[in-house]
Amino acid sequence: MTEFAELKFYATQAHDCSYLPTRKATTLFLDPQQAIDAQTYADLSEMGFRRSGEHLYRPHCQHCQACIPARIPTARFRANRQQKRILKRNLDLRVRAVRPVASEEYYDLYARYITHRHADGDMYPPSREQFASFLLRDLPFCVFFEFRLGERLLAVAVTDVLPNGLSAVYTFFDPLEDKRSLGRLAILWQIAEAARRGLPAVYLGYWIRDCRKMRYKSEYRPLELYVNQHWVTLE
Repeated sequence: MTEFAELKFYATQAHDCSYLPTRKATTLFLDPQQAIDAQTYADLSEMGFRRSGEHLYRPHCQHCQACIPARIPTARFRANRQQKRILKRNLDLRVRAVRPVASEEYYDLYARYITHRHADGDMYPPSREQFASFLLRDLPFCVFFEFRLGERLLAVAVTDVLPNGLSAVYTFFDPLEDKRSLGRLAILWQIAEAARRGLPAVYLGYWIRDCRKMRYKSEYRPLELYVNQHWVTLE
């Protein structure tokens, strides 16, 4: 267990919120001089922290509690009818775990995904520098789960393997393969993989009721939300 009294944290100045455009946000970061080990990361994830690049953070807004940490308890999850159809539709894909490395194949898929799906967001336009700083970190717990049809790369789920679960950092996929529902597939596959590894949860980041792009997380039931410093179940 991490001794939190020994850790230092820093809060940013108020900045434009990435999720709710009319609001300002403040972010709490773990001291970047603090080496990120899997156990510290796992302990902080229990308190709603996430990873972006080499930074662990969580929202720290004084007058807004819209960003609620969310996780799926793997032992209790049951796929609904639509999710079962997604799994069946993608039985022809092969998944393998690889170390994060720089490659044109990964960047091309990432750039096409950002351009087609997030041209209205702060990650557009994509760049190699942005891709590397966000996702290509040399961290021992970070894995790229590749989803391939034959040799063709369709999706990559960037995932942190922690003592207390899998943390779904980011997923990018072929934007022209709508019928496969690759984003949802990646979450379903990570739930199954966490169960195979005997891990209790998949951490999904933040659930935000008023953010359209974040509502999909409530499709996975039961969903646990971190409210008032406790994890509570949304059935």
